[in-house]
Amino acid sequence: MAAQAGSLVAAVLAHSGRLDKEDLGTRIGRLSRRVEELKGEVCNMINKKYDEFLPSMQSAEELVAQVDGLSSSIALLQAGIENQVQRDLNVAVAEFTELKQQLERDTLVLSILKKLQEARSSLKMLQSRKGFELKILKALGTELTVQTQNILYHLGDEWQKLAVWKLPPSKESSSLESVMHSELHLRTVPPKEEEIAGPPVACVLQAFAVLGELHTKLKIFGQLLLKYILKPLILYPSLQPFAEEQPDALILRFKSEEPYWDHSSPMEVFDKIKLVFEVLHKYLLNVPLEQPVEDKNDCRVTLAEQLGDMIWEELSDCLIQNCLVNSIPTNSSKLEQYIEVIKSTEEFEKALRNMHFLKGDTTDLLKYARNVNSHFANKKCQDVIVAARNLMTSEIHNTVKITPDSCVALPRLPDPGSGDHLKMQKPPQLLCNDMVNLENETKLSQYTFSLPTCRISSSVEQLMELAYQTLLEATASTDQCCIQLFYSVRNIFQLFYDVVPTYHKENLQKLPQLAAIHHNNCMYIAHHLLTLGHQFRYCLTNILCDGAATFVDLVPGFRRLGMECFLAQMRVQKGEILERLSSARNFSNMDDEDNYCAANKALRQVLHQLKRLGKVWQDVLPVNVYCKAMGTLLNTALTEIVTRITALEDISAEDADRLYSLCRTMVEEGPQVFTPLAEEDKNKKYQEEVPVYVQKWMTFKELMIILQANLQEIVDQWADGKGPLAAEFSAAEVKSLIRALFQNTERRAAALAKIK
Repeated sequence: MAAQAGSLVAAVLAHSGRLDKEDLGTRIGRLSRRVEELKGEVCNMINKKYDEFLPSMQSAEELVAQVDGLSSSIALLQAGIENQVQRDLNVAVAEFTELKQQLERDTLVLSILKKLQEARSSLKMLQSRKGFELKILKALGTELTVQTQNILYHLGDEWQKLAVWKLPPSKESSSLESVMHSELHLRTVPPKEEEIAGPPVACVLQAFAVLGELHTKLKIFGQLLLKYILKPLILYPSLQPFAEEQPDALILRFKSEEPYWDHSSPMEVFDKIKLVFEVLHKYLLNVPLEQPVEDKNDCRVTLAEQLGDMIWEELSDCLIQNCLVNSIPTNSSKLEQYIEVIKSTEEFEKALRNMHFLKGDTTDLLKYARNVNSHFANKKCQDVIVAARNLMTSEIHNTVKITPDSCVALPRLPDPGSGDHLKMQKPPQLLCNDMVNLENETKLSQYTFSLPTCRISSSVEQLMELAYQTLLEATASTDQCCIQLFYSVRNIFQLFYDVVPTYHKENLQKLPQLAAIHHNNCMYIAHHLLTLGHQFRYCLTNILCDGAATFVDLVPGFRRLGMECFLAQMRVQKGEILERLSSARNFSNMDDEDNYCAANKALRQVLHQLKRLGKVWQDVLPVNVYCKAMGTLLNTALTEIVTRITALEDISAEDADRLYSLCRTMVEEGPQVFTPLAEEDKNKKYQEEVPVYVQKWMTFKELMIILQANLQEIVDQWADGKGPLAAEFSAAEVKSLIRALFQNTERRAAALAKIK
């Protein structure tokens, strides 16, 4: 019946001539009402009587007869209309073309869609009842599905014409140049005299809503909008949105301007995004949607609300990560200026709410902007850790000289007695002058607690300055931020302890100079950690003032870290010295030229090694540490030489002379590694006291005396166990040397008897 009515309308629209329009309209209306009445009766009959369908067949047949009669009437009317229309077809076509277009669009798109929706609802209701097996309803369901898919196909085709995306190639969609080619074309003007609610694009989307397919289409549109319009505006400061209005369409595209900064301010980004939504609101989004039948009781929603639900979470997350994060201040003095950003965020969301894009009160975007203090602390802590790690992974060998007179430029801290949140008791002044009188009236030098002159990595000096500046920042921050910054500084030093030995492990093992610098770095940090917490104790939040603001617990670890690294390098150098001396052929048979040359070469290599170390360590290590280190290595060489020579069983006169010559080389050239630098003459006393740092120095000199002495001189040096020889050698060692140097005679026996 609906099909016949439709064909009737189509025939009227296609072939009407100079027929009396009023009479025609009256008759059409009457027939239409009759069609609706019959349709209602059919539906009522099916709904109320389907359980008793067979007994009700007779009444159904009567209805069919009435339908047939009505169809005959319609056919007679149609034939009459066609006969009249044929008299002047050209005039009829021209007069009713616009009416045909309106009926085709409105009736076939919106009205039929509603009827299909009603049919679908009725069909679902019938299907839900137990015992539903009527073939007619199954046929209706199949036909409904076919017609729905057919309409969806045509709607999709229409949608592609009304909302057109011009996109860059997929492989190039990530660059600024390619994004510039992105465009959105929206049809803005409907056909003439067409009365529709909103722009033509919206009508198609309304149709999709009735069919329940709007979510899919709008989701695809929203993802394209995010990827090619909204996110590029956030990511690229040079992009500006531009709406170009044409007679029948609107084109949303980009133009490029030279940016002033690497990152756009939130206010600029919000204005860009707002402009895009204003355009979409005007030409697309401000349209109430037709709800499905089962949702008739729900509140009317707009396209803007549905699109907002789909893309707001992703859009706000992008705004936070790529816009608001960059706007968080890095200095507490700029926190007050951030109020502008908060206000701008509130206004941005208010504008979106007015366009129905947003609903609700507080969003994640606004919460993030308002929680600036927490974000400031997090960002500051993150920046501090990143800066510290960059310093730790930079080159160690770039050094600066530290002297007792030099110190980190301490920041000016507020008076502990001032400030609203710092009403603490002012700490006593421990050092009022450069000198402090002690009980025994001696004076303590101003350099007593100073770090000795040495070289440290410039990166470590910067690291310590970073720690001081971060703690200074903490003194001017909120309590929560202050605590976070304080523990970030602790994390800096813990990170150093873990990262540096691992990151620079290979160089610290291979390069003696870097091992020495690392040793100094650790001692330098430990030196400052002793007092770092105390210096800021009375300026930090009350939570930290009660003994929590300390770094002293880290001091032993740093001292151990520096010592272990340097001692490992010392072991490496000792090993190289012993390896070189192993090629001296045990210093035996020095009358053999090859043996003598081998021994001489070994000693020269040892001296060369010590001198090379002296060059890389002397200007780096504190003078006392340098002297101890060089003395230890020289002592290792002398001890090995003494051990090898005292172990010889036979030393000829020529062997003794040559051994003495070798030992004299060590005595003359060994102390040269202690020669002070020109600018360190005041440290000369440390470097001239070789026996203090070389434990076996006097032993070695006594060995040289034995190699050139006669029996009586050796006995005199022994002096009944009280002489200098007895202080360096045991009786057994002296006897062994006498037996090796002198032939077995009565005089030797007498001398041996006196060594006891």
